[in-house]
Amino acid sequence: MSAEDEANLLVIVIDVNPIWWGQQAQREPQFTLSKCVDAVLVMGNSYMAMARTNKLAVIASHCQDSHFLYPNKTWRAGDSGGDDAPSSGDGKYELLSVANNLIADEIRNVMSQTEVRGNSTDTLLAGSLAKALCCILSSKSSNIGQEMKSRILVIKAAEDCALQYMNFMNVIFAAQKQNILIDACVLDSDSGLLQQACDITGGLYLKIPHKVALTQYLLWVFLPDTEERSQLVLPPPAHVDYRAACFCHRNLIEIGYVCSVCLSSKTAFKIKLPQMVKPKKKKLKQTT
Repeated sequence: MSAEDEANLLVIVIDVNPIWWGQQAQREPQFTLSKCVDAVLVMGNSYMAMARTNKLAVIASHCQDSHFLYPNKTWRAGDSGGDDAPSSGDGKYELLSVANNLIADEIRNVMSQTEVRGNSTDTLLAGSLAKALCCILSSKSSNIGQEMKSRILVIKAAEDCALQYMNFMNVIFAAQKQNILIDACVLDSDSGLLQQACDITGGLYLKIPHKVALTQYLLWVFLPDTEERSQLVLPPPAHVDYRAACFCHRNLIEIGYVCSVCLSSKTAFKIKLPQMVKPKKKKLKQTT
């Protein structure tokens, strides 16, 4: 099978946490959620233009739910476009134009209609990754007899949630079993969960130093596939934080009690050290 006939699927998961992006707009007005979406559109267009068999899916990860930005119900209904869509009048490939419009409309609907309820403001990233895996497996089942390479790119904004540790690790090992790479582009603080995901699945982890240069990092680091990456000079691998979250308090710990049956980690060790006996001060003898 030639490389032209080989199908490739890229699933991009965008963290659209409204709390984090609202604070980000106040800290750095030059880099907002709309700028991030524009960078993702540039990468998506470049990816689909590289080969006829390249396929793209975009998922928005919110606080309460995950939403397919592309393809969505409107696209699946067959309104317009397709793999063999013709060029538009302005010389732009119609598939790219339709994808851009759908993603822009859906992201506006998600941010305007979805409200943050309760005290939980963590991004449901584990659920979004599970939905990405389901999308990949569904595409593989519908393309029986055709080899397909798949990978997931996570654009992470908010901090990690230790409550999602077990669900996150289940998704990571499922992706490893299916030979699905997970890449991570982190915008803010480092993510220990994504570091483990990239290291286990063979993907790339990068915390970008300049948010306004997101487009350049996406095109330089994450657009090439695994074969092309071996020929590029990429940023050095990051240190992987392999701390686990305990089952009782969901806190990240380095040393703890582990069950010999289910390998679940419990609370951290509390070792009582012996009390130190202070040496008595010797009295100085006075000499006459």
